[in-house]
Amino acid sequence: MNLNQLVWRNLLRRRGRFIFTLAGVSVGMAAFVALMTIGQGLKDEIKKQAQGLGANLVVTPKGWCAYEQISVLTGEQLPSAIPMSELAKIRAVPGVKSAVPHLNEKTAFRNQPVLVIGIWPEEMRALQKWSIDSGRYFNSPDERAVVIGAAIAKQFKLKPGDEFTVRGKPVPVIGILREAGSKDDIATFIPLALAQQIYDVQDKVSFIAVQVSDLEKMEATSLKIQEIANVAVVTDKQLVSSVLSIVGSVGAAMQAVAAVGVLAAAFGIVNTLLTAVHERRREIGIMQALGSTRRTLFLAFMLESGLYGLLGGILGVTIGVLVAYLFGSYLTDNAFTASLHQSQTVAFDSGTILLTMGFSVCLALFAGLYPAYRATKLSPVEAMRHV
Repeated sequence: MNLNQLVWRNLLRRRGRFIFTLAGVSVGMAAFVALMTIGQGLKDEIKKQAQGLGANLVVTPKGWCAYEQISVLTGEQLPSAIPMSELAKIRAVPGVKSAVPHLNEKTAFRNQPVLVIGIWPEEMRALQKWSIDSGRYFNSPDERAVVIGAAIAKQFKLKPGDEFTVRGKPVPVIGILREAGSKDDIATFIPLALAQQIYDVQDKVSFIAVQVSDLEKMEATSLKIQEIANVAVVTDKQLVSSVLSIVGSVGAAMQAVAAVGVLAAAFGIVNTLLTAVHERRREIGIMQALGSTRRTLFLAFMLESGLYGLLGGILGVTIGVLVAYLFGSYLTDNAFTASLHQSQTVAFDSGTILLTMGFSVCLALFAGLYPAYRATKLSPVEAMRHV
């Protein structure tokens, strides 16, 4: 019997113990993979949402922190607003190519909450490069009508000519935007003046998306805006960085929990192999009597340990990917990620999968070092007593 056959026979000798130890490794690795893929998917989607703003600078009310800046990406209602008088000052700043106001509000339609965004139609279309899938776009900046995102049209089975209600007031649907894969798909858009009238927030907007004419002077433009207007300004990169730092902190905490599970699995391997060393003292004595070296004994137990890591890693990666794909949207279901669920918030990275596999094997080998060492230190005379 060669070494490989011996290792497989020893693994399968106690099938129940083998299955439970393997399950421990698999669950730990599955949790690690699922959290990694979901977390990376969220980060990718956040970057995509920021790019969807079409702006280099985002002007927000003064005093906002990162948590409030999240609302810019998710389309949530905002705690404070910017006076329209500040918008006029911003548009007059040298280097500002365009400044497009947004008024984020919510309405109930068929007992479901829907995001309503008040916009300047032509400026917004130029900023976002929108195209119409069916119907038409606004003919004037004060037209009493609504253009809806693709996901909203699908959810409520709406088409051009149907009636939509904004805060109880009927507004006709005139067009449906082509699917963009951003929060625009789950929003409804109405002219800013109409939104301000319906929501009774005259001369106020939620935030302003600014495009600069020269990217190299973006920092100077940002400082100039803050000098002349009572607002805060963040670049698109700063906005993404702020949001990602929050997501990263939460993700790190979740991965720490997964790491505890992986560590517990490693201790399970140690316990299983130490028990195996104790149970196989007679077998070890016979092998030593037949000429097996300590190196052979060490390799046998290390191979067992490595197989736990390899098989557990394969099962863990498979389970983790399935969990992330099937339940990722439910695991990340909260106010922040609600606007991201129109697309898959899971990123399958071959590098992460290979890293997990390697980590699983290395962890198992490390866990097997002490039991393997114990096996080599058994005295042949002591071991033969159990023959």
